[in-house]
Amino acid sequence: MYKGQLKSWKDDKGFGFIQSSELSQDTFIHISALKAMSRKPKVGDFIYFQVGKQTDGKVKAINCRIEGVAAKSLKSKQRHTPRLLKKSSAPKSKNVLLLAVVIIGVFSYQRLSLAPTTSPVPQTMLSPSSSISATTSPVISISKYSCDGRQHCSQMTSRSEAEFFTKHCPNTKMDGDNDGTPCENDSRF
Repeated sequence: MYKGQLKSWKDDKGFGFIQSSELSQDTFIHISALKAMSRKPKVGDFIYFQVGKQTDGKVKAINCRIEGVAAKSLKSKQRHTPRLLKKSSAPKSKNVLLLAVVIIGVFSYQRLSLAPTTSPVPQTMLSPSSSISATTSPVISISKYSCDGRQHCSQMTSRSEAEFFTKHCPNTKMDGDNDGTPCENDSRF
């Protein structure tokens, strides 16, 4: 191993030359030979190095260290790596959380839209002695009928079914004179 003093250094290009009393000429040094050092070299630093040959036959400094300068510790590299991993996983967990919120929202919306609706009690269901007023008391009504696309009287099985379809389903063709009574001419009812 040789010892020499850094004679010149070009920081923008990352190289310089070492003058050593043990060698006949100045030795080229590249920043990559000092990658284990905690700081860049400065003119006047004493450097310990070995000599290697370049492809063009010239000599260069290899396995270098700066006298009095600490080498980079492996522990600082190990501490730095997990932080990078944590940062890269943060967007993924945010996306998973957002997806979970959307799924819960869609499920809740579907459950609420299937809830039974309230409607006033029809006058025909009240007895004269009943104390319930049809105009003021809403009652939860669970119907045995549902809109399934039927539109004509011939598709109905009862007058109550026809009345339900006329009131609740669009595009029905059962009340020709628009008086609110469906299937008036149907003899089945």
